[in-house]
Amino acid sequence: MSKATKVRWGILSTADIGMTKVTPAIMKSEHCEVTAICSRDLARARSAADKLGIEKAYGTYEEMLADPEIDAIYNPLPNHRHVEMTIAANAAGKHVLCEKPIALSAQEAKLLRGCRSDALIMEGFMVRFHAQWLRAREIARSGELGDVRAVRAVFSYFNDDPDNVRNMAEIGGGAILDIGCYPVTGGRFFFECEPERVIALIDRDPRFGTDRQASVIADFGKGRQLVFLVSTQLVNSQSIEIFGTKGRVEIVIPYNAPQDEATALIIDQGLTYDGYMSRREILAPSDQYTEMANAFALAVLGKAECDYGIEDAINSMHVLDAIFESERTGTWVQVEKGERTGMEPI
Repeated sequence: MSKATKVRWGILSTADIGMTKVTPAIMKSEHCEVTAICSRDLARARSAADKLGIEKAYGTYEEMLADPEIDAIYNPLPNHRHVEMTIAANAAGKHVLCEKPIALSAQEAKLLRGCRSDALIMEGFMVRFHAQWLRAREIARSGELGDVRAVRAVFSYFNDDPDNVRNMAEIGGGAILDIGCYPVTGGRFFFECEPERVIALIDRDPRFGTDRQASVIADFGKGRQLVFLVSTQLVNSQSIEIFGTKGRVEIVIPYNAPQDEATALIIDQGLTYDGYMSRREILAPSDQYTEMANAFALAVLGKAECDYGIEDAINSMHVLDAIFESERTGTWVQVEKGERTGMEPI
């Protein structure tokens, strides 16, 4: 791989997110080429390949993983198959970009520690590669906001389709694993450390058994708090704000940033309650999925470090585990500490 100029990708399934967002974005990367896609239905794989202009189509996962002309796998399978197929791809010598959440629990995610070390594994939180998240963190680091003490977030949509995987509790459906992981990532990203404890209020759908609404507080120590609301059965809404003693930053569309369109940050010094005196920064058009593919490919090619590996993903799962434990106990729950990732409490 050291002499290669592009990473050759195989797409593991014809899942909607892969077909509509991630795969086309990977194909736009100058460091990538998508050479194959697979499905348990060969006709479906062939149709998907024809639609996207991909050369090869496979009717089984095993066939694609055995292809020596594939360097990396994108795994967008349902949550309960993330670890299983990531391990299988790794065993075949493939690098893996896995959709979030990487597992159903930290215990399951720890199985990835047994993977071969010569192939990268990264959890696919595309938001961490978008210029708007990087710029917001840069502003927080600059001191312009003063002492950064709070992150507040909302992420919700309405989906009560019983046939949708997001409403199937047994395979990892529900708000926390599907979208709650984004505010958790936001807190970890902007505070640049791991939370110490969490408390949660969760409402479950009586039909599906899924967590359809959750309010969470995460204590990052030294007065730093992440507060968020997520739901699979509320009106569409998303936001994330970083608050300091002198100002705040709001990412206008933080999670589903429009691909290849300009985005905006609002920086408010609190001079008026209506935000009239705030300023708006417009960021150049970009595609966060392409930026993620670029970063991963450069790491595969040995031209950059991979900033987010297995231990980072395990630590994220520790937070999600603690949220579910808080639901069970009705109390604050300490977040288990994983191995060092560069984001320890400061």
